[in-house]
Formats: sequence, structure tokens, C-alpha cells
Amino acid sequence: DLHSFPTRRSSDLRAFLAAGIASTAALALKPGSARAQISTPAVDPEDSTLHLVDPQYREMAQAMPAMLFTPDILPDIRAAQDATTVPGSENPVFESFELPDSPASFFLYRPDTLRATPTPAIVYIHGGGYILGSAVSYHVYCYDLAQKSGAVVASVEYRLAPETPFPGPVEDCYDVLSYVFRTAARLGIDPDRISIMGASAGGGLTAALALLARDRGQIPVKAQFPIYPMLDYRTGTQAAPVDNPTTGEFVWGRAANRFGWTSLRGDYGLDDDRVGHFSPSHAATLEGLPPCFMVVGALDLFMEENAAYALRLSRDGVPVDFTIYPGAIHGFDIVPGTELTQRFDANLKQAFDRLL
Repeated sequence: DLHSFPTRRSSDLRAFLAAGIASTAALALKPGSARAQISTPAVDPEDSTLHLVDPQYREMAQAMPAMLFTPDILPDIRAAQDATTVPGSENPVFESFELPDSPASFFLYRPDTLRATPTPAIVYIHGGGYILGSAVSYHVYCYDLAQKSGAVVASVEYRLAPETPFPGPVEDCYDVLSYVFRTAARLGIDPDRISIMGASAGGGLTAALALLARDRGQIPVKAQFPIYPMLDYRTGTQAAPVDNPTTGEFVWGRAANRFGWTSLRGDYGLDDDRVGHFSPSHAATLEGLPPCFMVVGALDLFMEENAAYALRLSRDGVPVDFTIYPGAIHGFDIVPGTELTQRFDANLKQAFDRLL
């Protein structure tokens, strides 16, 4: 099970969540460090959405209001995050791969018990607002993911913004997908059963990678699993189609979202046919994409854009399994022992059995 580790105290959960969610990385910083430069928005109790949060998440939500940070403190946040790992199985077994003619690399995890030969595969993309995160932090998570799914998991180490803006990160992901596809026989992978998955910014890159693979027409993607994906650069700005006041108070908020998208955009002008590879919500059409399993919390900043994307997928003839979890905040699924996490795990397991 992805979440078979013991229930942890709130302070431990903060460090744990830091490994995958950009804003919570700040919570791992020691007193006197850059944390002093990070401010949290003033919250009017009368305007707070805390009463809407599922009771099992309220302590965590109170401990993790949406953060504000700047380029000056990004190195310290990254350093704090690099000191944490997502908990799970002890001593995960994995292989490391450097790609020829590409700055990307990946780690490979195999299920201990093979359900089929050749084996299906999942290309996994970590989160972190496009500016944080490392595949190294996800060794145990991806090893456990291989056991739960029965698939070989290739975890992408992609370059981060702002040092590497668009299209660098999604091209890195494509390079790994392409390598896994081209060397499938050697890796023991079925080339017709390669899927892609990621959470938050990793979910956004999952959606972008699905579009890029479709548009290039060289690699068949079996299914996509974007988990509360970061899809629309307008969210958190005045240009947002909807500004839902019940979303985005906790973990990842509007200011952090603007920072992440601005970092990824660099000097990209949004004026060519790659715009969907940058911000999937802006793809001209979603026709021809692989079947999609997508979830989001009702209080997650990405709820509106995820719901809109799911509707577009359906309208464009793409099979989509989409769930909004009531009372759930960003990152809800990686908190062990809650009813919502158990529901998510069961739904994801069913999706794996159906789609991989």
C-alpha cells in the first residue's frame, strides 16, 4: 500500500509534505534561516475556509497556510526540501539511468512480483510547483508505487525553473518517455502499455507530456494519471476564468502559483502552438489523448481548472474518471490513515487495474 507507514505527528507530516509540495518546504527550515523572510497571508477567521476542511485534516491545514516566497529564498527552500524524503518501504531497490544526449535522467523501480511479462510501465513525474522537488526524494514512494500498480516505474529527474524555463522540463520528461519506449524490450517493458503519472506540478507535466506525445505522434501513451494537476497559468491572477474563494487557502495558494508559473514561463510569449505543452488548459483540442484518471480536493486551488479540464476531455471524446474529494486540501492523499486517503488509494488501485 502506498501509505502503509505509521501515522505521523503533525510536525513530521510537515517535513514529509515538504518533499512533494512546494510551499510546505518552507516549514522545514530552521529558526533564523530564510524562514524569517517567508510570510503568510493574514487570515480573517470570518473569511477562513477552515470549517470546510475535513476534520481529519484541520490540524494539518492550520499548520500549513499558503506560503509566500521569493527567488532570494528559493535556494534555502530547496535545501530544506532535499533533506526530506517521502516515507514508505525501507531499503527500496532501484536502478539509475543517465540519458545519452539529454540532461534528463531517471530511476527505475520494479514490482517484486510480476503480474505480466512484458510488464506495463508508469513514467512518474514529481511535483514542486515547477520550481522545487527531486526524484531522489521519491525513492520509497516510487518503489511502493511499483508494488501497488504492478508496473515498472520510471521516475523522472527533470530540470527545474526558473533556471530551466519552458520547454525544458516537459522536454526532459519526453526524453525519459522516449528512452523507456525505445529500450522497452531491454527493460522488460511492454511498449504498448506505457502510462504517465504525477501530482501537482508533476500532474501538470503529465498532462503536458500527454499532449506533446500526441502531437509528435511517435510514442503511444496507454493512460494518464494527473493527480490534482497544475494546468492553467491564469489561476491566482485577475485573468483566472473563476476565482473560487473556497479554494487555495492552505498549502499551495495564489501567490505561490503565480511564482511557479512565472518561473516556468521565462520569456515564452504564449504565442505559438506549444501553448498547451506549457499550460495544458490552453491546448486547442484534447482529442486523441489517452484515457485519464484525475482527482482533486474540493478546497484545492486547482479544483476549478481541474474540473474544467475534465469536462473538456469528456467533450473531446477522451475517457475520463474524475473525482472531487469533499473537504480535501492540496496534497490530501499523502496523509496516511485518513478516510479520504483510503478512498483515494482504493480508487487509484481500481484505475490501475482498469487502465494499465
